[in-house]
Amino acid sequence: MNAEGLVEVVLPGKVEPEGLEIRHGAVPAAGPGQVLIRMEATGVSFAEQQMRRGRYYDQPAFPFVPGYDLVGTVLTTGEGVEPALAGTRVAALVKVGGWASHVLVDAADVVPVPDGIGPAEAETVVVNGITAWQMLHRKARVRAGQTILVHGANGGVGSVLVQLAQAADVKVIGTASARHHDALRERGVIPVDYRTEDVAARVRELAPAGVDAVFDHVGGRSAVDSWHLLAPGGTLVSYGSASTRDGEGSKQWPVLKLLGRVWLWNALPNRRRAYFFNVWAGRALAKNRFRAQLRADLTQVFGALQRGDVTAQIAAQLPLTRVADALRLAESGTVAGKVVLNP
Repeated sequence: MNAEGLVEVVLPGKVEPEGLEIRHGAVPAAGPGQVLIRMEATGVSFAEQQMRRGRYYDQPAFPFVPGYDLVGTVLTTGEGVEPALAGTRVAALVKVGGWASHVLVDAADVVPVPDGIGPAEAETVVVNGITAWQMLHRKARVRAGQTILVHGANGGVGSVLVQLAQAADVKVIGTASARHHDALRERGVIPVDYRTEDVAARVRELAPAGVDAVFDHVGGRSAVDSWHLLAPGGTLVSYGSASTRDGEGSKQWPVLKLLGRVWLWNALPNRRRAYFFNVWAGRALAKNRFRAQLRADLTQVFGALQRGDVTAQIAAQLPLTRVADALRLAESGTVAGKVVLNP
């Protein structure tokens, strides 16, 4: 059926980026309800950086093929799938399995990519775009005229979040290291240097009554500070524990500690809300609703990309076989945007 063969990247255990293995095999056939996608772009996200250290809280057992999301063209459709899907460009959020030349995905989990958006551009806003959109509009429910604080405003999720917020007429204060401040100012963000400034004090100067929402991917102490910066009626959305990426010990504990704090804060009678955002929440209990929301939200993000409300930030594009270099680059902290892998 397909002469080119399968190429995939395998994470064999806790390894340095150079320890990732390239494996060749036969292209799989689409089963009932599935589509076979020829990958055109996948990317390096924070999840893979944690997975190679064995620190992603629900990663599968080693060895496995990483790759959180992908964009590609449907080659073949399985039984019970609309045959017209073949030949269309789609995006999928898969959590693992994306770092491969050919990927099997349930047809119900693919979202069409509109014409005029290239695969690498689309790839930059799959996991990052869904995360940003859902946190902004489903959790914090921001409204025009509000003020928000975005930690890591130049990061993968942060940069998309900032642009979606501005498209909704929301004022943004963003933390980032100094080298990213000019780029943030050009986007209309008020930058704060988390390395040299007292972030809480600076934010209080800028928003004396508090901010309407804080988006925090750092966790730990940062989440506590974030909570205290909220205005009455404000929302804290915590979506990670980046502060523990290189830590040892339990990978569950930082998340559980944060969940405990969130529960406690929500129990207090203070009109503020805290959420721990996980893009997969609700999938196990209500798969159809989860899929419908994902499709609706990613379609909104692709629309924002088409309109120019969001700019795709591609830090670099490397072939799948240079995945070690791609991971090193993504982890270096020196690039803005998404490191994209091509077949």
